[in-house]
Amino acid sequence: MVLNDEPHSQHSSTACARDREMKIERANVYLVTAGKLHPVIVEVETDEGITGIGEAAIAYGVGGTAAAGMAKDLAQRIIGRDPSRIEELWSEMYDHSFWAKGGGAIVFAGISAIEQALWDIKGKALGVPVYELLGGRMRDEVRVYANGWYGAARTPGELAQTAERPLRDGYKALKCYPLAEWDGGGLRHVTNRQVDRAFADLAFEKVKALRGAVGPEIEIMLDLSGGLTTGETIRLCRRFEELDIAWIEEPADPFDVGALKTISEKVAIPVAVGERLYTRHSFRKIFELHAADIVQPDVGNTGGLMEVKKIAAMAEAYNMRVAPHNCASALSTAASLQVAACIPNFMTQEIYPYFPERGGYVQVLEDSPEDRIKNGFIPLPETPGLGVALATERLAPFLWAQCKA
Repeated sequence: MVLNDEPHSQHSSTACARDREMKIERANVYLVTAGKLHPVIVEVETDEGITGIGEAAIAYGVGGTAAAGMAKDLAQRIIGRDPSRIEELWSEMYDHSFWAKGGGAIVFAGISAIEQALWDIKGKALGVPVYELLGGRMRDEVRVYANGWYGAARTPGELAQTAERPLRDGYKALKCYPLAEWDGGGLRHVTNRQVDRAFADLAFEKVKALRGAVGPEIEIMLDLSGGLTTGETIRLCRRFEELDIAWIEEPADPFDVGALKTISEKVAIPVAVGERLYTRHSFRKIFELHAADIVQPDVGNTGGLMEVKKIAAMAEAYNMRVAPHNCASALSTAASLQVAACIPNFMTQEIYPYFPERGGYVQVLEDSPEDRIKNGFIPLPETPGLGVALATERLAPFLWAQCKA
């Protein structure tokens, strides 16, 4: 099989055997302000002129500045190293950052961004998409589902009406947050672990109206963001059972494996979890107890592309499917596609197709994968690396740190 029958301008001297190792020369960290989002982008440059990009997927909530700082500190440690030795550099960051073992989102988001950039460099150097280096693609296009389509819909009727747009755009699966409220710039989740009966009734009626509007053929996923107590979650989810829900996401705090197990045993809807679990070590607890049915690792905060691949392999051994989480910039989408292409138990990929319409949004790429979505699928790129290019001029005002020897 010929992977690349023409030399690529950026790697013509590297496709064959090298007479010396490539070296990481510098790294740039961008902390982007994009309305309510704050993507953290890492650009790694080599002494051969090949660059790679990756994202720390802390683009919502708080922690963007911390993730940028972590990415800077980690990048500084790998200056002068060979970018092709990805497993070695990952292990170096994991074993010797001190905070990674047992660490949370900030540590692993920084590792994830750098790891993605290293794969991007390697793919470009060899002239192939990253998925070819991870076992080769198993599909030519990736099935996606729409999130973020509901805007400020508050009532059952408003939610049902708002769903008309993603259906017109060809999406066959929709996710929403029945317990969240619009606060003018985004969603606000449950406070104090409880809601009153009227609010719970409203949540049920919204989902019931949505099912009635979209019909039986459209998949509906519900994200509860671990908002309620275990008992109240079970009570509400049992009401949702009649509405043919594809999964209930984060029905409990993701670290409370006992609660997840209790809910999964008492509710006849598949349980999904994973956006706030980091590396295979956190997922192991879920697998061993069979506390979920679907796992959702995020390539931008669980440790990177290879880490998602490893988590997916573990999930396969436990008879679970994988639906990668994705709620950052288009760069995270591009990275997610590379691993979604080559895992056998892949289910569907999360997409926020209408992010660019939000006030202040900054498109970090010159060629967004979301622009290629058709009828609920994204065709895989065939260009080397992650298959996308950073919008460097657009991002220049957001350059936050530079690392070099």
